Amino acid sequence: MPSFLAAGSVGQWLFWGRWALFAAVVLIAVSMFALVVQRRILYMRLGVPAIFARYQRKHKSKSSFSAQVLGHRKLLNDVRSGIMHLVYFYGFIVLQFGAADLIWKGLNDGVPLPLPYYGGFSMTQEMTVTLVFAAVLYGAFRRYGERLPRLKRGWKPSLVMWFIGSLMLTVLFSLAFERLAAAKADPAVHLVEADYAPVSNLLAQLLQSAGVQPGSVAANAGFELFWWLHLLVLLSFLVYVPQSKHFHLITAPVNLWFRRSTPAGRLTPLNLEDEEAESFGAGKVEHFSQKQMLDLYACVECGRCTNVCPAASTGKLLSPMHLIVKLRDHLTEKGAAITSKSPWLPASLWQSKANGPYAHVMGGVIPAWEASSNGVTNIEPTMAAQAGAWSVREGVKPEEVEMVGEVLTEEELWACTTCRNCEEQCPVGNEHVDKIIDMRRYLVLMEGRLPSDGQRALQNIERQSNPWGLPRAERAAWISECESRTGIRVATMQELRQQGKKADVLLWAGSMGAYDMRSRRVLYDVVRLLHHAGVSFATLGLEEKSSGDTARRIGNELLFQELCRENIETINKYEIAHIVTACPHTYNTLKNEYPDFGMPQGIIVEHHTELLARLLADGSLKPQHTIDERVTVHDSCYLGRYNDTYEAPRSLLRAIPGVTIEEMERSRSNAMCCGAGGGLMWMEEHSGTRVNHARTAQALEVKPSVISSACPYCLTMMEDGLKALSAEEKVIARDVAELLAESVFGE
Repeated sequence: MPSFLAAGSVGQWLFWGRWALFAAVVLIAVSMFALVVQRRILYMRLGVPAIFARYQRKHKSKSSFSAQVLGHRKLLNDVRSGIMHLVYFYGFIVLQFGAADLIWKGLNDGVPLPLPYYGGFSMTQEMTVTLVFAAVLYGAFRRYGERLPRLKRGWKPSLVMWFIGSLMLTVLFSLAFERLAAAKADPAVHLVEADYAPVSNLLAQLLQSAGVQPGSVAANAGFELFWWLHLLVLLSFLVYVPQSKHFHLITAPVNLWFRRSTPAGRLTPLNLEDEEAESFGAGKVEHFSQKQMLDLYACVECGRCTNVCPAASTGKLLSPMHLIVKLRDHLTEKGAAITSKSPWLPASLWQSKANGPYAHVMGGVIPAWEASSNGVTNIEPTMAAQAGAWSVREGVKPEEVEMVGEVLTEEELWACTTCRNCEEQCPVGNEHVDKIIDMRRYLVLMEGRLPSDGQRALQNIERQSNPWGLPRAERAAWISECESRTGIRVATMQELRQQGKKADVLLWAGSMGAYDMRSRRVLYDVVRLLHHAGVSFATLGLEEKSSGDTARRIGNELLFQELCRENIETINKYEIAHIVTACPHTYNTLKNEYPDFGMPQGIIVEHHTELLARLLADGSLKPQHTIDERVTVHDSCYLGRYNDTYEAPRSLLRAIPGVTIEEMERSRSNAMCCGAGGGLMWMEEHSGTRVNHARTAQALEVKPSVISSACPYCLTMMEDGLKALSAEEKVIARDVAELLAESVFGE
């Protein structure tokens, strides 16, 4: 016991008793913490281990890791929230030294740790405590004052604020009572000068004015009380952390270190020839990889993913945050059942009071949302529906719960546009889309369950290699129409080979360019521009097939791999070294996913905006005709977030005389999806507002005359949105290549 609280033999007994009790309490808390962490690791080990190989780190990604962990790069997308968490993060690092000093003083007669410049150290601690406490109050205001829709409310989400707030208050009261208790003690007892302890000194003065006299029993008892309270709150927080969403304090850095080193959104191939495989895709939680399970325990439940999700924003049931949380709850319950190791300590405090087995399952709740004609976005109906539907069902064994159907509903899985904005916003590196695709794979490959319009699109792709089911023989019809419209005859690779020639570039038309009349006009302008720039190019004509992107995102990996291998054979047959396409979905698939199936690594795959930007830069194309348009850019997800290409389309627009660019509030990496990705181009939306209507409304807010895109899917969705919002007479949707061609050719 500190010398200013007791003396003599009684003091010695209290001194050693305090040490013994301290050691016992710390040992119990640390043991419980280690046991809880060990059990969750045990649950994660139920997953597939081999997939960690694709997450091997690269030296160049270390700076990115530091930027996210130490710099809170993604958290700072929301500046106020980011600064608040920076205060928490660095505040706790700084305060660990103060906690060690306070505990040491309480155990060693008030003697502090031998730290240099102790006065400055104390000042830093007090200022940090004050800042962290202010951050706690601000966090409570954000949650309950501003009532941000993305943040959960209730006792569980608030518990951490009570923990942190209590830690800060017990530090300050311990220091204040220490000042009062030591005021008449042995001069040898160290006490920081008041100038270096402004907060605790002020608090001590307030306590003294309330009747706590210096050197009194009350002052001694106050120090004793708050010293132990601080220790117990600190250790309770330690035990609580791995049993809550705050496990991310440990798992998030690990998750960020092992984040994918392959291209963003690149799906893991299925080995469909594995005769020992019992199933394909993820039908059970243990079908996920250990890295995917680590994602679940890294989640902060901050709601940033749901806040930007086009499905959640327009009244669908899907919420990326709840997807992760529900899978985490299911993994914890099922892991406990399989391993017979409770995830909770003390178990009686945390686990359900239900008699017999129990498990969380989804009810049949859907968002209470009325479709809006003006494109309003709002995540609150989805948040409320998810909170109400996810509940405990007694008498159900966790190992018998169907992950696809009872944990995640099919409605949720088919609402995802695979836009990856959830992943772009996630501060801990969670990957939502691959989990959804894995569950879609299970539904499609193992159970044959998918929406009827999606089934129709897959059947058409399988039979005719296009989603409409139009005759395969018409895939090259665009070539003759292009010639009649532009006067340019696009040769096929086969024709050039017969002539003993070879083109430098393969122009991949894609299903949209080959069959869709609106998309053909974009393709023709690309042809005009390439021909004018002197580029040697040709197409595959009838030998071109669907890239397989739609089939893969819907979940039919078998069909995708068949198309992929057939296309690669054709590419290899003509020794193609350079491919350009106007479709970002095709571009992403050829560039990032075909190499997994044997396409030579040296082949250059470009989006048409990238190639056109280079031709502009080297002077091969010269925009000269003025186009007086106010243009806003809609960023394609598969060009932007999947391939980090935002500047190429804008550089084309900036080169056009007369064009002014007005950026939407949500643009570039935070651009909202048009609603066509993930196979949803071919499936109807049955609830809430249509995603493309909401996105078009966002574009109209900047009062453009043109909504520009660089994707045939986006172009279609924007034109549909303009018609739905009765704006097609004032605003038009055009591909950047169309605008560039008009400026180059004057028509």
